[in-house]
Order: sequence, then C-alpha cells, then structure tokens
Amino acid sequence: MPPSETDTQTPAQTPAVLLTGATGYVGGRLISQLESQSILLRCLARNPDGLKSSVKTSTQIVRGDVLDADSLAEALRGVDTAYYLVHLMSGSKDFENDDRRAATNFAQAAKQAGVRRVVYLGGLGDDSDPKLSPHLRSRHEVGEILRASGVETIEFRAGMVIGAGSTSYELMKSLTDRLPIMLCPRWLATPTQPIAVDDVIAYLLTSRDLPLNGSRIFEIGGPEVVTYRDLIEEYARQKGLRRWLISVPVLTPYLSGLWLTLVTPATSEVGRHLIEGLRNPTVVRNRQALEELAIRPMGVKQAIEVAIAETTP
Repeated sequence: MPPSETDTQTPAQTPAVLLTGATGYVGGRLISQLESQSILLRCLARNPDGLKSSVKTSTQIVRGDVLDADSLAEALRGVDTAYYLVHLMSGSKDFENDDRRAATNFAQAAKQAGVRRVVYLGGLGDDSDPKLSPHLRSRHEVGEILRASGVETIEFRAGMVIGAGSTSYELMKSLTDRLPIMLCPRWLATPTQPIAVDDVIAYLLTSRDLPLNGSRIFEIGGPEVVTYRDLIEEYARQKGLRRWLISVPVLTPYLSGLWLTLVTPATSEVGRHLIEGLRNPTVVRNRQALEELAIRPMGVKQAIEVAIAETTP
C-alpha cells in the first residue's frame, strides 16, 4: 500500500530526506535522482494530490505550507537533510516579506526537529552592491535566515539556469524564437555565468553527504562568463535563426519586463522581477566549489544543446 500523506514513520536505519519545492523546476528534476538513492524521500506539498503522479509509491508526500509554521513539524520529523527550494516570487504581492516569513518558519521548525543539514539554492550577486535587485537581495536574505537558525546550511548560489523549463531560459528562448528583430537594452551586456540544470542537480545531490564543519556558501556556474546577448546569439545560431539585435539605451528593466510579457509565457510580475535582476552581474567570485567539489560544469554551448534537444520532437 502506498504511504499516505500523514504516514511519516521513518525506519531508524534509513535516512529521511525532505524536499520542499518539489513541484518547481529544479525540485521536480531532483525527485527522480533522490528516489534512486538509499533514502526515504519525503516531499512537502500544499496539494499532495497534485504531486502523487510525479513520485514513486515509496516517496512520502506530506501536506504542509512553509507560510504555515504549524504545518511543518510533521514533515520534518526524523529528517536528516532538508532541501529548501522554495521561492515565492510567483503569485505573491510581497514576495520579499513572504520569503522572509517562510524561511523563518522553516528554519525554526528544522532546528526544533533536530535536522542535521539544510541545503538551499539561492542566487549569485554581490552582497555589497547597493543596487542589488529585490529578487537577488531576497535570495541572499533567505540564506542568512537559514544559517542563523543554527542548523548546518549549505547555500548554493547560481545565476541563470539553462534547461528546458527553466523560467529564465524560457524567457530567453521565447524572446529569440518570436522576435526576428530585437531592441537590446543596456542590461543585455551584463556579465553572467549561467549553469546547466544537470550540473545544479549534481551539486544538490553531492551536498547531502559532503563532509563539513559548519555552514557554507558555494557559488556555482559554468566555465564561461558571457552576456545575455551572447546567450541569445548562441541559441539563435543553434536553432538556425537569423536575428537582428539593435542596441538602445532607453529601454529600462521595468519596461523590458512589461515588454517581455507580450512575447513570452512568463507572467508580468515574474518577468519584471527577473529582468530587474539582469542589471546585476551574476558571476562566480569565489571558486571554492571548483576547488572542493568534484563537479565540472558543462559550457554554455553544450548546455543550450541539451536544452534544445529536450524540447525537440
């Protein structure tokens, strides 16, 4: 009989791993990888019925919401490692406050439950930049809240994730697919260090058993620093598309976000917040991930090739 959403008894010899954000892009890809390991996987979901078709019968689904502190104790009971892949930018009128409250709830509940380690996926960006976008600032604040709980926390900071289904990749893809002539605002020249989704998953998987003494922040990215214009041009080249990019100085990130909603599937609010973040360089400034972890991320060309192949009939 498959486990019910409230059946969270965990055999003492089997480490329990909790995955939040299981219905999100990265979380959804991480599920199958975790299910192949010798662990008891548990997923937190506001709507368990909507997740059942995406997991094996051996995976537990527990009803809960990170904005509801009282709903977290059952999900975290007996958990060794918890993946925190929550971001409330979509569907929230005040995502910074909601992310802050959600992280505080989760951090406190994890501490009370005796969780050994929290693994969190955040965003790149310079903390000292006074013009850091609200989106990136919120990502960093969530990491700070998790670490302050006293639970050992591994925070991976990534820039654009290249992969079929990634919101930032789909924005770039849709823009390039639909517009033969593009007005290119100044932020298309911002340096960034994107990473393939398969490499993000590899980092998240290796973090569970990584020997550490205290919390850590690892900045992760592919081997190349490029611009968003470079990404558009590489995608167009691989798709055999002829695109004309015209540089203009007046298209602000806010107007760009509104403009993108005309040609992309992303919602206006999410698109605007993502575009606001493009004005900030998102490059790896600390190479500890490369020095201490065995993962060697693929380059931009290969990452885009894999993403295209995943969506080609």
